[in-house]
Amino acid sequence: MTLEIRGVTKRFGALVANDAISLSVARGEVLALLGENGAGKTTLMNILFGHYVADEGEILVDGTALPPGDTRAAIAAGVGMVHQHFALADNMTVLENVTLGTESLWSWRSDAASARRRLRGMAEAYGLAVDPDRRVDELSIGEKQRVEILKALYRNARILILDEPTSVLTPQEADRLFETLKAMTAEGLSVIFISHKLHEILAVSDRVTVLRRGAVVGTVETAAADRESLAELMVGHKVARPRVEHLAPGRTVVELDGVTVAGAGGGAPLLDRVSVTVREREIVGLAGVAGNGQSALAALLSGTLAPSAGHVRIDGETIVRHSARAFIERRVGRIPEDRHATGVVGDMAVWENLISERLREKPLWRWGRIIDFAACKAYARRLVEQFDIRGAGIDGTTRLLSGGNMQKLILARTLDRAPRFILASQPIRGLDEGAIAAVHRRLLDAKRDGAAILVISEDLDEILAIADRVVVIHAGRTSAPLDVRDADARRLGLMMAGDLQRGVAE
Repeated sequence: MTLEIRGVTKRFGALVANDAISLSVARGEVLALLGENGAGKTTLMNILFGHYVADEGEILVDGTALPPGDTRAAIAAGVGMVHQHFALADNMTVLENVTLGTESLWSWRSDAASARRRLRGMAEAYGLAVDPDRRVDELSIGEKQRVEILKALYRNARILILDEPTSVLTPQEADRLFETLKAMTAEGLSVIFISHKLHEILAVSDRVTVLRRGAVVGTVETAAADRESLAELMVGHKVARPRVEHLAPGRTVVELDGVTVAGAGGGAPLLDRVSVTVREREIVGLAGVAGNGQSALAALLSGTLAPSAGHVRIDGETIVRHSARAFIERRVGRIPEDRHATGVVGDMAVWENLISERLREKPLWRWGRIIDFAACKAYARRLVEQFDIRGAGIDGTTRLLSGGNMQKLILARTLDRAPRFILASQPIRGLDEGAIAAVHRRLLDAKRDGAAILVISEDLDEILAIADRVVVIHAGRTSAPLDVRDADARRLGLMMAGDLQRGVAE
């Protein structure tokens, strides 16, 4: 099966999201799609999958044009898409989401047992463990991404679009997925592989097409490319990630002392006797496969979840009243895992999101009750310029920002308050090389200024690049801290898989 995209253009008002894009994917080929956040990758994939209708151009599968805006026709033609933002029904189980729409409405009954067996087999084969009978609203973001991948594969996709497919996997699981993809492409599966992990693209793809500002700026054979050349082609200039500087840590700012968080309905605890400390002028990385307690830990340190046992201390004071407001008042800065759902209010203006954690503070409020709109907008303009937030003015709707610019907004709101402690949960998920460098530079600057920082990430490259110490979490339990200079991806991968003690001992 071959895919051709010919001269596709898509406009949103004055914005040209896709500008006469042409590319092809051959049968059995892995084509990597690279580009900055906002470069037009997601728009192009939504046109391919029938969510959007192109203003110009056409898409052909095996020489037959796909009808514009017809998702059912795309699926029938063998196109499977793992959406960047999940398209799942939260009130249904994993199995129900995966099989939804695959059975005839005229069937007397659903063959759930057969579907469950098939789903479990696929999950095992791809290293994408998830319980078929859990409700989606009980899953972490990483687990939801696994469901999206399985949903596409369950529908017998022959052209598979994968958007950041390894962000929830250990290095060993990612390697197994790559091996499986290579075996499947050898049998004729075509893959469009969207990732910001350049080493993955170099490992798994045959060719790389790069988009910049909605247009194709180049297609290269992967064998002739390297990380530096791809990064430069993507952003238009050389990109250098900041180098970590190991500083002498100061006083303990945040301490979790034997913290347990009970599971729902008397099940296994979400956190099990967790003890972690984070000190001034250090970054602690928390590594783990999604669904092992990271979300509970992040909620705990955001003030939205209270422990059922143990203590949380900030600057030596045991927290009694757990609320987001109480933690903000103690100068806790939060970069949430899901920037769309909990990081910003999408339908509010950019300036409103930027001031949202400074409510009733001078000079933005007068007499503690009246908003000073002029002061708020002047403050927002300063942050937009300082943090290079692009894509909408201060009065623009926040949901229209690209992922990278939305993350810059959250960073601006968080860091401008000079927090004592920064909780950064998946801070570079879905970001391009330029945005990753900018986020890391800001975090390292905050560390240098005395902040204590906890980075929760499933990206081992990120943790190894910016952390001073690493703690691994598995099944709600944490390892002893490990100096990052004594760590490597293999050791951390063993620990992420549950071998916490051996990983430290080796």
